[in-house]
Amino acid sequence: MRVNITARHYKPSERLKEHVTQEVQKLDKFYEGIISCEVILDSQKLEQIAEIIIHVQGNRLTAVEKSEDIYKSIDLAVAKLERQLKKYKGKMQQFNVEKI
Repeated sequence: MRVNITARHYKPSERLKEHVTQEVQKLDKFYEGIISCEVILDSQKLEQIAEIIIHVQGNRLTAVEKSEDIYKSIDLAVAKLERQLKKYKGKMQQFNVEKI
């Protein structure tokens, strides 16, 4: 999976980049068909925003989380995407069973 990290209004540290990459790589165990991942980190006054966009076969799954800590925002967005991927995988399996 290809991971693209973009930061708005600041330059992310290496530690933050590594954390993002590790968290996003965990999503592979929920669905193997992830093509690419785009992570957008933003800082606005007291809010730290993490937006993660995952491209899967023909679809795009998105999660946006805001909190006072960027690491917390990333973790919450990844948790949201885990739920979305499980639901998507279930739909794909159901569709394949009905097709047969």
